[in-house]
Amino acid sequence: MAKEELDEKDLNKEAETAEDIKDEQNPEEENQDNRSEEEKAAETEAQAKDEELSDFEKLEIELAESKDKFLRLYSEFENFRRRNAKERLELVKTASEEVIADLLPVMDDFERAEKSFEDQSENEGLKEGFSLIKNKFEKTLINKGLKAMDSEAGIEFDPEIHEAITKIPAPDEKLKGKVVDVVEKGYLLNDKVIRFAKVVIGE
Repeated sequence: MAKEELDEKDLNKEAETAEDIKDEQNPEEENQDNRSEEEKAAETEAQAKDEELSDFEKLEIELAESKDKFLRLYSEFENFRRRNAKERLELVKTASEEVIADLLPVMDDFERAEKSFEDQSENEGLKEGFSLIKNKFEKTLINKGLKAMDSEAGIEFDPEIHEAITKIPAPDEKLKGKVVDVVEKGYLLNDKVIRFAKVVIGE
């Protein structure tokens, strides 16, 4: 009987010891669980930061692309504006080209009539009035940008401004390949040829 009581006491002690050991182990497991939760929270926070950084980088890329697109559009617009302004300026300069070109034969008639007056000593008043009208007409065209070409006899033939209508034997060796006579005067309008000078070339 006494032996059984001793065995029961020993069993109780062993049970208490086992419970103590279990109680001692439980805090460690709780600490491990707590640390695990903290680590998970830290990992989650790190992932969130990575996602935020990624979003920020995306915004930077989108901003750079938008800036590049804006600069391209601005450059294209500036080129268009300059080209349009240049075309408008050229249009203004040459807007009256057809009208002035149609008036050139009138200028030719004035010059021929003026030469015919040189041989006449009579009607000085008429001659003077005619010269005034011719000079006024000529100055009006000059103010619009008209300029007569230098196409006198003896100058080098220039295909850019001269139109050779015929060739004749040069009366002088120095005139070979050069302008011998000017049949019709050439004109420039704002440095653009609107009528080639018709010339005769010596050969």
